[in-house]
Amino acid sequence: MSLDREQLREHCETILWSRRIKNNIVVLCEGDVQSFAGRRSPQSYRRMEQRPDASFYRACIPKWWVNFQQPQFFNCGNRNSVLNSYFKLLELHREDSSKSYLNPEKLFAIADLDIQSQPTPNYDGFLDTEAIYSHLYREGQVNERNAANHKIWVTGLIHKEAYFIIPELKPIFEESEQAPIYQDSPVLLEKIYRDMAQSICEDKDLESRFKVVSQRIDYCLGLDCDSASKLQESWKNQFDTAEEQQCINLIMALLTVRKAKPYWEQIEPSRKWNHSHKVFREQLSLKIAEFYSQQERDAKYHLSVFFKTLFKAR
Repeated sequence: MSLDREQLREHCETILWSRRIKNNIVVLCEGDVQSFAGRRSPQSYRRMEQRPDASFYRACIPKWWVNFQQPQFFNCGNRNSVLNSYFKLLELHREDSSKSYLNPEKLFAIADLDIQSQPTPNYDGFLDTEAIYSHLYREGQVNERNAANHKIWVTGLIHKEAYFIIPELKPIFEESEQAPIYQDSPVLLEKIYRDMAQSICEDKDLESRFKVVSQRIDYCLGLDCDSASKLQESWKNQFDTAEEQQCINLIMALLTVRKAKPYWEQIEPSRKWNHSHKVFREQLSLKIAEFYSQQERDAKYHLSVFFKTLFKAR
């Protein structure tokens, strides 16, 4: 879902011509943009915030932000297109600011960390997304001092979908009247974590990038990061005996290196659900976004710090 050169220019021009971005924060994210091809306009792009991923991030806007002008979110396709859109918007604005409502100081982007890194050669000395991650996060937490200097963010967990299955969200899955299903049984997050760990050695992308990716979690006590097989066994052994806080640390480490999207996509609605699986996941993701929106300003969740950083730039 990458935009070619012509599509990228049209996409960015449409954003620049959108009056709603005037004096406002603009956030670029991953998500469908191809369905707008052939009918790109500021008017049609207003509907973009109703589509994932923009709809999720918009729903995460903290409750304490409600009385202030809110960020505007734009889907840009895949991770590569998000980054290309960021740089193209700045380029077009510099070429002719009279055709732009953008304030470059209020332009941000957020994209998945993933296994493979994505080059960012024009971004403040950071050569790729892995370098941005290493500067933004320390031992699994946002380095808030460094965060203030970043306009391009990568998720602290491997995918946006990893934020959908953190331990604190257990009540959403297990206390719902229509409990979601995972592999023919009601969702138990612990089973998902164990399944993710059990198949670490099957992830060829992780294996090929293991030396780099394992550095993200080498702070986690008890994990053997010498190889994928040793990580798999040490994680399972630690998880079986760890106390609550260490279990959480292990889960967050796992969600930093293990692809979460395939497991999220295995979560299905109960048999009582009368709509499509796509609608189910969209609605479930918005419930999850509600959790993040309720966090206080001092919350340490990655997304909470991201929005606090945006708020300071408004």
